[in-house]
Amino acid sequence: MPSVGMVTLVGAGPGDPELLTMKAARLIQTADVVVYDRLVAPAILALAPVGAEMVNVGKRTHHHPVPQEEINEILVRYAQAGRDVIRLKGGDPFIFGRGCEETARLSEAGIPFDIVPGITAAQGASASTGVPLTHRGLARSVRYVTGHCKADEILDLDWDGLADPETTLVVYMGKASINLIATKLMAHGLQPDMPVLAVASATSPKERSVTTRLDRIEADIAESGLESPIVFIIGHVAGLAESRIPMRLISQARAMREAETFHA
Repeated sequence: MPSVGMVTLVGAGPGDPELLTMKAARLIQTADVVVYDRLVAPAILALAPVGAEMVNVGKRTHHHPVPQEEINEILVRYAQAGRDVIRLKGGDPFIFGRGCEETARLSEAGIPFDIVPGITAAQGASASTGVPLTHRGLARSVRYVTGHCKADEILDLDWDGLADPETTLVVYMGKASINLIATKLMAHGLQPDMPVLAVASATSPKERSVTTRLDRIEADIAESGLESPIVFIIGHVAGLAESRIPMRLISQARAMREAETFHA
């Protein structure tokens, strides 16, 4: 019997390969097996050593070719065969990444595991657009929620608590339910003109964003043609996107840094 391998859940970040942590990059380069999600950047997958087995278990809305329960068993089987497994997840494994379900199954099977955090989509979108998630005088707190329910259950969130004008609300996986979310928030007191920033494919070359308001979000998103994955930032801070001043400064700094790297 081979010795039991180890499974490491690794956050691949929001899209830009350079946002991968040093620890994550080092571990990927030593993997026997890489089990990865749909949104992991090809440049990150390319870090795996020649000969590593690459297992695609990617899911998208209403299309789960490999159910979560089967993913759990894949991790167990490879580890029981003595293989060291990197489980690559977009963003952070423990922020809407179902990482706890996987570690629970590994623990049950007696498989050693570790977790390497990653930059979550909210942070990536904030940095790439120059829009902060908190700001003195605008937002004293931030909350992350999912717009997607297990097995398409009814979306039942703490609407009273979420409709706080001094809180930035970040909605993951919310494209299909954003109109319901906006309607519920307005019904519980959030003003119709509350700014909303929608960011698609944050930090990647395909990134696009739309600035709108709560009462127009469904129509504006439909007109924009933004494709998932989309992060919605709802709150007064989203209004800063309209100035475009933060983004211009960030773009200038990036251009200067890239030019220096190129000429070095």
